[in-house]
Amino acid sequence: MSEAKPIIPPTATIKLDSDALVANWRALDRLSGKAKAGAAVKANAYGLGVREVVQRLMAAGCTDFFVANWQEAQEIEDLTAGKAGVSVLNGVREADMPFALQSPAKPVLNSLEQVQRWQSSGKTCDIMINSGMNRLGINVEDLDAIPAAEMSIDIVMSHLASADEDVPQNPTQLEQFKAALAIVPGKRASLANSAGIALGSDYHFDLTRPGLSLYGGIQRPALEEVIRQVAIPQAEIIQVRSLRAGDRLGYNAQYIAAETHKVGILAMGYADGYLRGFSNSGMFMHEDIVLPVLGRVSMDLIAIDLSAAPYLAEGDWVACEYDLEIASAQSGLSQYELITGLGNRLAREWT
Repeated sequence: MSEAKPIIPPTATIKLDSDALVANWRALDRLSGKAKAGAAVKANAYGLGVREVVQRLMAAGCTDFFVANWQEAQEIEDLTAGKAGVSVLNGVREADMPFALQSPAKPVLNSLEQVQRWQSSGKTCDIMINSGMNRLGINVEDLDAIPAAEMSIDIVMSHLASADEDVPQNPTQLEQFKAALAIVPGKRASLANSAGIALGSDYHFDLTRPGLSLYGGIQRPALEEVIRQVAIPQAEIIQVRSLRAGDRLGYNAQYIAAETHKVGILAMGYADGYLRGFSNSGMFMHEDIVLPVLGRVSMDLIAIDLSAAPYLAEGDWVACEYDLEIASAQSGLSQYELITGLGNRLAREWT
């Protein structure tokens, strides 16, 4: 019998707050008024771990989940089958049919070709309407070709393109969607994403589909008081060094020390999703002390200024300032990119 291999402790992690995740879903459910909030858990629950997220949200009362493709539906099938609905947003290709026909998940049909492909199955589906985003979905003028009376349609949905802005496109899409519902009725209707929930009750219908705000993203002022941060990357200091005035740091010498001070080198970099946009602009924290990122972020390493915390040493851990609004302003990246881009080398640790 071979000996078990020693466990290798990680040098960087993501602390994930279960209470914050559940509180965010409950807040979005309340803001959805008479509608029920579902949850977009595509892209591995925006990078945080789809099985862990689904289990926690199901325990909180969530019964509708949205994934991108059939591989993602399969990953949570054992958790959701007979207990919650799963909708596959990218629809159903011919190559998907063998799996889709035996799956408890539903395709979101995005074209008349997909409608024709699925119709003879007799199984339940959802329908995506193109209300003006011109990505996926069936155009309103083509809806008469759908044999709705012969199909089992659960959710008729569309997707808001600019819900994070106060622009004419929002009410225009709303009217297009209402027109579509008059032609293709389903058991339920769904339009609002996270930002769309904050647009008000006209956009709620029967079911809302929050995604980003479940995981800490805030796109409209109405969400600022209720959405909590879920993910906090943390990294270990693997070396402390002292810079002298004039010393250059990192690739292309993007930081030059003006005076003698200590820097900490962290075992994390752009391969972990902490991208170069944070060079000379990001921040780490030790308790309430700010530790700025110095120089260029490299693939596996980050340098931080220890001037305000010179007592920190090799083996100490620091937390990344990763409030999605703040981190977006620091890096120039969207909140979506920040949360979905966190790399697999970062161990996920749920609290």
